[in-house]
Amino acid sequence: MLTSSRSRLSYETVVAVVYVAGMFMNIMDSTIVNTALPAIARTFRATPATADGVAVGYLLSLAVFIPASGWVGDRIGTKRTFLAALALFTAASALCGRALSLTELVLFRVIQGMGGGMLAPVGQAMLFRAFPPERRARASAVLMLATVLAPATGPVIGGWLVTDLSWRWVFYVNVPIGLAALLFGALQLREHREPAAGRFDLPGFALTGVGLPLVLYALSEGPRRGWTSPGVAASGIVGLLALVLLVRTEKTRPEPMLTLRLFRDRLFRTTNVVSFLGSAAFFGILFVMPQFLQEARGATALSSGLTTFPEAVGVILSSRVVGRLYHTVGPRRLMVTGLVWVSAAAAAMTRVDLATSPWLIRGLMFAVGVGWAGVVLPLQAASFARVSPADTGRAAALFNTQRQVASAVGVAVLATVLAARLPHAMPLPSAVEVPAFHLTFVVAAVLALAGAVGALGVRDADAAATMQPARSAGGARPRRSVSLTKSTDS
Repeated sequence: MLTSSRSRLSYETVVAVVYVAGMFMNIMDSTIVNTALPAIARTFRATPATADGVAVGYLLSLAVFIPASGWVGDRIGTKRTFLAALALFTAASALCGRALSLTELVLFRVIQGMGGGMLAPVGQAMLFRAFPPERRARASAVLMLATVLAPATGPVIGGWLVTDLSWRWVFYVNVPIGLAALLFGALQLREHREPAAGRFDLPGFALTGVGLPLVLYALSEGPRRGWTSPGVAASGIVGLLALVLLVRTEKTRPEPMLTLRLFRDRLFRTTNVVSFLGSAAFFGILFVMPQFLQEARGATALSSGLTTFPEAVGVILSSRVVGRLYHTVGPRRLMVTGLVWVSAAAAAMTRVDLATSPWLIRGLMFAVGVGWAGVVLPLQAASFARVSPADTGRAAALFNTQRQVASAVGVAVLATVLAARLPHAMPLPSAVEVPAFHLTFVVAAVLALAGAVGALGVRDADAAATMQPARSAGGARPRRSVSLTKSTDS
């Protein structure tokens, strides 16, 4: 029976199904919980600042385990690691729904983040090992189903669950999806280990586990508490010092946890820079627009989610066109065009005010999605073009760490600009808030435009392996990617 099932499904399909299910839960969880925070605070009679620990605890746990995921997957096995992470995430989701106190809920969220931090890099490594280079554009389209649809649907689903059921269902919704993916993955996934994974890099893990969470904590709390507040300033400074020491330490380690030599390659280095700037702009817009709709225009959380949802529709529809163009147009022109498009849409948002039709706002969000598809699909397809199969797990850990920091930076920068321009008197007249929101859209446009300039440094020739005409899943075995162990490309 098992053999018959495997004969009907290509391994690419198996990995894609399991990855999308796991990542959809993981990414949606980051946005859906924010919708439930006011209800959680009321249930446990907590202040909004205290309830924020539910979101911050998860974020900091992610930051600890994302960098280590590459080594864990290589050493223990990608199937075993991914399924263990999925089981941990699912079980912690059920415990979050059963939490009897805010302390319990924060603790279970930290455990949930341990699983979530492993899912993204290990799943991405499995996906890119399953798809040969010339089919990476197709693999990237699979990635986008989770990375784009999940944050867009989170506020909508969260608003409905909190309004009509209970905030506890925000966590319970993960359980059936997680159990189904766990069973399917246990039956269908193949194990993969890297013989040269090396010993565990304890200094690297310790420095990453201190530096990255502290920096992300400062980024998340700085706009609200103030960048000069003792807790935020101390966290930021100590975190940055730890990360500087991490870079110096990892360069001298024979078997580092973070394989920084991968950044010697021009393509991997450049695409990570483009990803950082583009992600900061994109996630910054996704953060600011709901704030504008709810705070300035008085929309409900559910209405706000429905207004921003067309962004996901734009990505999904545009990705089909981008996937076809990738093999002929190449990643460079697609990324430049996409980021310029996102920048133009963000700039157009400065014309939105309290009287603007919601359909115009939906159209602008749709335009952001159309542009972002032209960025993220070629970005993910090209980034790993010159990474060897042996290095794929470590490269995925670096890429996902960068993306996590980029989203935090984008939100922090735009939230800081917003806080600096808003009057301190509360409540604020809605008309007074509008210019402050306009400035945040200008900053997002500048970030996207800077990403477009960075994308000019991408060379299509470096990504040639991913631009070949795609073979069928059962076609000839492609050439292996170039190893970067001794790369000196600059």
